[in-house]
Amino acid sequence: MGAAIMITSGKGGTGKTSLTAGAASCLAALGRRVLCIDLDIGLRNLDLVLGLSDRAVMDFSDVMEYRCSLLSACVEQPEIKGLYLLTAPLSPDGLEAERFCQVVADAKDCFDFVFMDSPAGLGGGFQLAMAAADRAIVVSAVDPAALRDAQRTVAELHQLPQLHLVMNRVQPKLIRKLRTSIDSAMDAAGLPLLGVVPEDPAVTMAAAAGVPLVLATHKGAAPAYLNIAKRILGQRVPLLRIR
Repeated sequence: MGAAIMITSGKGGTGKTSLTAGAASCLAALGRRVLCIDLDIGLRNLDLVLGLSDRAVMDFSDVMEYRCSLLSACVEQPEIKGLYLLTAPLSPDGLEAERFCQVVADAKDCFDFVFMDSPAGLGGGFQLAMAAADRAIVVSAVDPAALRDAQRTVAELHQLPQLHLVMNRVQPKLIRKLRTSIDSAMDAAGLPLLGVVPEDPAVTMAAAAGVPLVLATHKGAAPAYLNIAKRILGQRVPLLRIR
């Protein structure tokens, strides 16, 4: 049986969706079957980052309401074998947590990992993901507001047995000065650090081109995503040096 991992953040703009797509792409490239579920209901954009824009016809509400099967609703990334997307509906109407949990449980029988890209904040999408998650990755930027909101998010996730922190969009030239901030965030949140990802303009450029980042470059954020994927698999990997 696979693992359901919730990817979340306290506020928008932390790069949570890019991290979801990047780590999932790397896990698939390492031979795992990975399903990404977009839970940003009404504002979905995970399809853009995965290079699957307009390919998803059915969404997870269609599966929940038995209009189609889980596997028929999932769309595979054509250039990354084993990477699939189940997109979000445009409306939150009729989305019951119990039924969503069953859909995720069924997905865990078919995939090694189910990544749930929850929206920023603590609304409906967050609640659905938390109900179905086995563990969570909290994504934060390094600014004080993002760190504070990340700590608030962690407080809502106390029921989950395993939580990790990813510091994202870190400016390379500030990494030494920010080391104290990162350490403080880890201490305050009580979370182990899963990875540090540099700010990388290639992330935006790849999304605009409709190409997964790991197919566009092997520099910048891409190797950081790969290291995070390896740590999710239990491998001991040094933190990426950000220059």
